[in-house]
Amino acid sequence: MRFEAGTEVAAEAGRVWAVLVDIERWPEWTPSVRRARRGESGPLVVGATARLEQPKLRPAVWRVTELADGRSFSWVSGSPGVRTLGGHRVLPLPGGRSRVELTITQTGPLAGPVGWLYGDLMRRYLWLEADGLRRRCERD
Repeated sequence: MRFEAGTEVAAEAGRVWAVLVDIERWPEWTPSVRRARRGESGPLVVGATARLEQPKLRPAVWRVTELADGRSFSWVSGSPGVRTLGGHRVLPLPGGRSRVELTITQTGPLAGPVGWLYGDLMRRYLWLEADGLRRRCERD
């Protein structure tokens, strides 16, 4: 199962990236995250973790698996029967604008049933995150 959301942002990619990787502040700009806590201090790096609490979902610990500083990061979280990969990408556009692309990909024996049960919620959360990030970055 794969879910996607994206938006254009009237802000430079560096600004968007800085807001995106400040994970503990996500609850300030997206209602899809109630609480976010990094497992380690310092910059986001491969192996870093964060615990997210989201409405209607169990708390999850995410571990960064890929990072292209200033451009993208992916992280993974697991639960019985489902592995969830979250992708976050910031692309610079002409005129000081950016494009944000967010993805959720689920694999494993329960990915189909979980996607069927929670697909609408996941689509909604991705859209809330993309739109909230856009609004936060365009605000200043």
